[in-house]
Amino acid sequence: MNQFAIMTDSCCDLPAQMAGEMDLCVLPLAVELDGKTYYNYLDGRDISSSEFYKQLRAEKRAVTSAVSMGSYMDAMKPLLNAGQDILCLSFSSALSNTYSAAKMAAQELSLQYPDRTILVSDTLSASLGQGLLIWLAAKERSKGYGVREVFRWVEENKLRICHWFTVDDLNHLKRGGRISGAAAFFGTMMHIKPVMHVDSEGRLVPVSKARGRKAALGALMAEMEKTAQNPSEQTVFISHGDCLEDARTLADMIREKMQVEEFVINPVGPVIGSHSGPNTLALFFLGSSR
Repeated sequence: MNQFAIMTDSCCDLPAQMAGEMDLCVLPLAVELDGKTYYNYLDGRDISSSEFYKQLRAEKRAVTSAVSMGSYMDAMKPLLNAGQDILCLSFSSALSNTYSAAKMAAQELSLQYPDRTILVSDTLSASLGQGLLIWLAAKERSKGYGVREVFRWVEENKLRICHWFTVDDLNHLKRGGRISGAAAFFGTMMHIKPVMHVDSEGRLVPVSKARGRKAALGALMAEMEKTAQNPSEQTVFISHGDCLEDARTLADMIREKMQVEEFVINPVGPVIGSHSGPNTLALFFLGSSR
């Protein structure tokens, strides 16, 4: 048994097998489509990513909900009863109430289990940016570091996780309040693809615009060139909104330009995908800063 448990939520978008190999405890957020609620399990047992994006392309409206405090408590108690400490790495507090729910659960349970340590980090990250941070934290745990040491490492390094992404359909960002209706209309007419990132406060921020999909992929790679540290020694994470071929194309571009050998590529899950839409493409790596 690991010396402590790592807990997170399904907005990490990690491959289910990878999460299992790290022995993660992953709590699902939920998405409602046509009045039916689906839980965003990493293995897609409630709804697969392909089926979810099929529904979005059919213009079905998706509404998401965070993990509750009660769900966190229910997940934490068995670990605490088994004598494990807990490090919980949550989806950005700027994008969800999941972090605050985890924090309240930890505070409540710390009173009931005074001999156990429960630490909650706001990763200020999303999708495989969150996943990359978790993967790196698990590596620190495998070196034998304790829960407080790994928590400290996460806090010191989470703002080195760079998030760069582009979306194909601006109307999803409009519905989420990220851009105005006018910007969505004219951007769509002009084939504008926004290049965005997650900033140091965990917010989605537009940075630039690209004319067309190919230019948008080039812009993502260009941002990586600016800040990536020792890219050839990294494992780079890429998530996609049901556009695997574009994700592979981006990986090939980075492999050729920066000699990166290792990639993790996985779909954007239904919760984040509800806001970003089909054909979202996101790139995550370690950099000097966000």
